[in-house]
Amino acid sequence: MKQAYVYILANKKNGTIYIGVSSDLIKRIYEHKNKSHKGFSAKYDICKLVYYEVFDDIELAIAREKQLKNWRREWKLELIEKTNPEWRDLYEDIIF
Repeated sequence: MKQAYVYILANKKNGTIYIGVSSDLIKRIYEHKNKSHKGFSAKYDICKLVYYEVFDDIELAIAREKQLKNWRREWKLELIEKTNPEWRDLYEDIIF
């Protein structure tokens, strides 16, 4: 079974964030970084991968994405801070 990912992108620390889901995280983040799709993330230059979760079932990933999108902003920021307090771009970590 193919893995699925829920991810959070940001344009800077404590900046604008974007939550998405994908079955190919590396490709999807590459698309965000290169603004392949015109939309919210391209408009606000949101391309730093600051958080992600891995799932074995796309339906679970979609449910988690919806849950996170409904969270208060402060909860989302706390989630990022717990695992990535420097708000490093994790893209380099996943491509190697």
